[in-house]
Amino acid sequence: MSARLTQWAAAGFESARRLSGNDGPAGGHLHGHSFRVEVRAGLPEGWGGLSGAEAHALQQRLQQVVSAFDYRDLNTVLEEPSDGHLVRWITDRLELPGTLSVRLWAGPAQGATRDVWGNAHLWMRDRFESAHRLPHVPAGHKCGRMHGHGFEVVLRVQSAQEQNLSRLAGAWQPVRAQLHMACLNDIGGLEIPTSEMLSSWIWGRLAGEVPELSAVTVFETASCGAQYDGQRYRIWKDRSFDSATRIPSAGLGDLRGRLHGHTYQLRLVLSAPLDPVMGWTVDFGDVKALFAPVFQQLDHHPLHEALPAGDVPSVLNWIRLQSSSSLPDLQRIELRDTPATGAILSWDGIGGK
Repeated sequence: MSARLTQWAAAGFESARRLSGNDGPAGGHLHGHSFRVEVRAGLPEGWGGLSGAEAHALQQRLQQVVSAFDYRDLNTVLEEPSDGHLVRWITDRLELPGTLSVRLWAGPAQGATRDVWGNAHLWMRDRFESAHRLPHVPAGHKCGRMHGHGFEVVLRVQSAQEQNLSRLAGAWQPVRAQLHMACLNDIGGLEIPTSEMLSSWIWGRLAGEVPELSAVTVFETASCGAQYDGQRYRIWKDRSFDSATRIPSAGLGDLRGRLHGHTYQLRLVLSAPLDPVMGWTVDFGDVKALFAPVFQQLDHHPLHEALPAGDVPSVLNWIRLQSSSSLPDLQRIELRDTPATGAILSWDGIGGK
């Protein structure tokens, strides 16, 4: 199955704004955020001047565009600087070949996304504290013991209308009240409270009231979670590894040609049918264990010696090749070499999520 490589970059800016018709905590008052923008783009090889480092050029381009907002009153740039309007403004000015998606964080709790098909989404993020245990895991499995998590949830609507996000926030509050400071096993429908079951349970309670709902994402921990979009489940497991590298194609004077290193952030995204007994698609612990032989070849190694090149796209293709047999449900791999640059290798049409 062919794969699609997407470059990823992020940039931030600090701005104030006043939103008309906003009945949230800020109302129509002038207030400010730390904004963050993430871009995914399918770029030609060598775009920006160096093969394997396209994400670095993408980050520079993104930073140049959002610099128009930095330490500014956004109302002097846009008549209505809502999250959706900001995303549209940034997308129009990036002028990239093959822009796939743009995501805006307006602080930690809400934002907007333009997806691969050009659809607008608004989203909100919240947290609840709960206990749970998984009743059908094998004896000795740590999740069989009663324990707890600070769960985080991201709720997304396919809409550019701020009132739909406000309606979602209102519908979410009674659902959150059931989950917060509770044992999930005691809630009807959550007798097997995996991340997958939790995401679809939340979907079932919100979709009727908010038909624009497009995805429910549950973070069980900072490194794993599940998403449900009304049709299928996706889970992910994050790992980090510390490795050395160099890019041999870098020209004289380009620091990327020197031996250097990164703390790489890796995300493995899988999609599989739900096991009705276990309540999961794939056990997070199994993902970690099955990936361990590949991980051991990455962590604390000079990547450029084991691979044809030490750049992120080469590492991604190598990971897919090495893990295809042990993780057949793997459908996307994300890899960041810095907090602002990276790439995504995806197949089965999920690269624009």
